Amino acid sequence: METLDSTSSCSSSASNLQSPSSKTPQPPPSVIRLWRPAAQRNLRNQWSKLASYRQQWTSTASKGRSHATDLVNAYLSLRYMPAMELGVLSDMPNIRKKACMKLLKQQGLHGSKLLSAYKDMVAVVTHMVNTSRSMRCFLKGTSSSPLVQFSSLSEDTNDLGDGGGTPAFLFWPISSFEKLAEELVQMFILELNLKRLLVVELLSISCEEAPQDDRYCWSDELYPGEFDDLGICSLHSKEIGELIPPKIIGFESHSPVIRSNQQPDHEILQVYLTTWLAEVNIDTHRVDEIFAVIGEEMHVGLP
Repeated sequence: METLDSTSSCSSSASNLQSPSSKTPQPPPSVIRLWRPAAQRNLRNQWSKLASYRQQWTSTASKGRSHATDLVNAYLSLRYMPAMELGVLSDMPNIRKKACMKLLKQQGLHGSKLLSAYKDMVAVVTHMVNTSRSMRCFLKGTSSSPLVQFSSLSEDTNDLGDGGGTPAFLFWPISSFEKLAEELVQMFILELNLKRLLVVELLSISCEEAPQDDRYCWSDELYPGEFDDLGICSLHSKEIGELIPPKIIGFESHSPVIRSNQQPDHEILQVYLTTWLAEVNIDTHRVDEIFAVIGEEMHVGLP
């Protein structure tokens, strides 16, 4: 994909991103002159936050994979311990039993850390969603007030917070920034949901000896308040009380998420870890491109 790194490229992108103009009347020039600097500050702040959340995602996802790897290693060691040759250690009383007990405790510890990392990833994505919905800049009070102020919340149903479709910087109206933010955040939402599936599977291998009712399944709430958080990301519907099934971007899947009762072997677990690392729903090149073209339009550098 060609890099958008010129004024003409931004202009071309803007024409593709522009949505139909607002049905509300164009604000008077005096209001626009006051609105534009406030809108620019808000957009810079929100996109700086998105760039920061992207970095936080990378960090938390990396920690999650590290904990997942430790969990898998402890599980496999415990699983194969009964058949392992212990050599000179075989004469030590209860050495195998003590090793199994320690590995079982390690599984629980790594599982707790994995769940904590997943919770952090959910928090990052919910922040992304809320930030992507805070691009607009609304007049606070009236324009005739001695001190004109702006807010991210609307006090007037006739004020759409977009300056009537006026470009906030050079070419793009607010709707264009929102469209790119939505595209960006949707990638992380889909990846979060896929990682949730992996978390459920990986946490379940640490309790194979537990009663069937105590095992994790897709429909379980993994931590208190998780469904509320996922609802912000449109991954859980309160109306029907169901979770949106995970999918790979560009592919449709209508199969229910059902966990098998078989213990996963080494190859399957390796696929889980590789899938976690690959982040198949996040197009890194496209993410970089979005931040680059946004930074160029706003005349700021976004990491």
